[in-house]
Amino acid sequence: MKFKIPALGAIAALALNAAVLPAPLLAEEGGEPQIENIDFSFDGIFGSYDPLQLQRGLKVYTEVCSACHGLKFVPIRSLAEPGGVALPEEQVRAYATRFEVFDKELNDFRPAKETDNFPPSQMANAPDLSLMAKARAGFHGPYGTGINQLVKGMGGPEYITSLLQSYTGKEKEEAGVVLYENTAFPGGWIGMPPPLAGGEVEFDDQHPNELRNEAEDVSAFLMWTAEPKLPGRKYTGLLGVLFLTLLAGLLYLTNKRIWAPVKRRDKRETTDTNA
Repeated sequence: MKFKIPALGAIAALALNAAVLPAPLLAEEGGEPQIENIDFSFDGIFGSYDPLQLQRGLKVYTEVCSACHGLKFVPIRSLAEPGGVALPEEQVRAYATRFEVFDKELNDFRPAKETDNFPPSQMANAPDLSLMAKARAGFHGPYGTGINQLVKGMGGPEYITSLLQSYTGKEKEEAGVVLYENTAFPGGWIGMPPPLAGGEVEFDDQHPNELRNEAEDVSAFLMWTAEPKLPGRKYTGLLGVLFLTLLAGLLYLTNKRIWAPVKRRDKRETTDTNA
């Protein structure tokens, strides 16, 4: 994959300064956020990440989002881990050099290595995207039960996908700040101009690069940054459920075997008494 990182000034206005607010609920007064449920490959009990989709999402992040937003909690080396983006190690090393990180020992910036984390956000009011998919999770509700999250998915990637596609084109200015109408954002107005319009990124696998495709791909990638071990946790959880089911069955049979003589004796005594 070939990546191109644009100059910071080219899309410096992409600050998601309002997007880190808690996400419940009203997109506008009297209305609900318009968030579409999407069948991502990692949804459900047996879901797993699609490496090709994550690679496309990485490219969207690199060419568009990274000019303003960082992933400071994500090690660059994790791009080579199986079950995730799964890039070849040599490609990960080459990719790392596209960023600069501050080295405290050198007291200066140097090209990043695969052992470094992604750089933090380039702008003070641009939130880090490492945990954005988890921070925005839970629109499936009701909160606290976890049932819908288990069946339908966390909801964070769906929210991000809807947000990126829900600009109406209307603008207004408040207190010297330009706001953009977005039907998926709580309150209905967001300080980030539309980051994607479709066609910004050319994918190596000739995948369609319409707005919806780019939005879904980068949302899936951001879900991976927030939950890189998701497939492994699902597998471990499934094994735990199967083990507990087997244990419950064995305990039931053991209980019946232990108490069977007592029940037979009580039955005989009851029969003798009645006779």
